[in-house]
Amino acid sequence: MRQTTLNANGKLIVIRQPVVMGILNATPDSFYNQGRNSSLDSLLKKAEEMLLQGAFILDIGGMSTKPGSAEISEEEEWLRIEGIIKGLRKNFPHVLLSVDTYRSEIARRSAFEGIDWINDISSGSMDDQMFSVVAKLNLPYVMMHMQGQPRNMQENPQYENVTQDILAYFIEKIQTCEEAGIKDIIIDPGFGFGKTIAQNYELLNGCHQFSILEKRMLVGLSRKSMVYKQLDVTPDKALNGTTALNMIALQQGASILRVHDVKEAMECIALYAALK
Repeated sequence: MRQTTLNANGKLIVIRQPVVMGILNATPDSFYNQGRNSSLDSLLKKAEEMLLQGAFILDIGGMSTKPGSAEISEEEEWLRIEGIIKGLRKNFPHVLLSVDTYRSEIARRSAFEGIDWINDISSGSMDDQMFSVVAKLNLPYVMMHMQGQPRNMQENPQYENVTQDILAYFIEKIQTCEEAGIKDIIIDPGFGFGKTIAQNYELLNGCHQFSILEKRMLVGLSRKSMVYKQLDVTPDKALNGTTALNMIALQQGASILRVHDVKEAMECIALYAALK
């Protein structure tokens, strides 16, 4: 049975039905054009729109992790997100906030400014201090599967069985996290991170197998290449495909949809609830 409550350093987070995580990219090089915002005012406006549309939590990212993306310095990453975290906390004091980072120092600084949980694409593999820092912060931790690193992850990814390989990965990582003292863990299969398009679809079709882990599952499919390349369109034209796959993700056991388009994801969840 998946837990319905998460503890964000004393703040109780209750998830009884699927929810939406809205993406706030404070980056100049996001793969999706409409996902890029340069000014604090535009990010705050976007955040307000997402919250009014029903977003449960907002995920703030300061470094692009699209395939082939270059790494920026820790200080540059912090400069990009510090203002938006402070601005969100000032303008929306009760909203749940997540930081999308694989660096433990960024996680620590973000928590000091009021972040509620940590979203790590590397599951601690890119910073060996991440697990101990998150445990001390006592925040929920999203661990994502990624084969390789953003700069090389799409260079011929290989699996014996993509779903079973990732299940084994999570079993090992969850044990390591729990031994480090992390109490609340959310898994993310990592669509588009070290997977071919065919592997992504095989994985999506097998995500129900992760239910044996008894963890909440976050799924990020929003406007990714597995959608727009499959449909031979651009990311700007991939909303309809994203919504179709989000419904499948819900049927496969997803609890959290990480999206650029909150309104459409909320509609998807409402229709899924009607089916249930």
